[in-house]
Amino acid sequence: MKVNFRLLTTIVLAVILCLAGCNYRIMNFTIISSKTIDWSKINTYEIGHKRTMGFDKKLIIYVIPFGLADANLALDRAIEAVPGAIALVDGYLMRRFFYIPYIYGENTYIIEGTPLIDPALASSQGVVELHDFSYCILNNAGDVI
Repeated sequence: MKVNFRLLTTIVLAVILCLAGCNYRIMNFTIISSKTIDWSKINTYEIGHKRTMGFDKKLIIYVIPFGLADANLALDRAIEAVPGAIALVDGYLMRRFFYIPYIYGENTYIIEGTPLIDPALASSQGVVELHDFSYCILNNAGDVI
């Protein structure tokens, strides 16, 4: 029996490439934002203590993509995860993609950075950071005591 090694090699390489996923950084950034920043108050802004992350993931089922992943939506989610945040500093934007043909795939944008916080905006949102949990006591009318 004669085996066509060129065809066999091509099929094996195609299967390996189809099962492999791609994971790469698009960019590193010093500061990035999708919000309006008042640069005249830059001296009052504070850098957060913990890094934050946001992502936007869209699925591919069979051959049907259920939308396109959006890096700007991932950025908005990362900023909005921290009360009073207006931007991210010292971070990166990454894209992750994999696809198993005719079965399943994912297209994801991931952004991570340290939040830049406007204390005036954080205090106007009523942020009180006591512990990892808090509670309130209500009277019969439903008002906070």
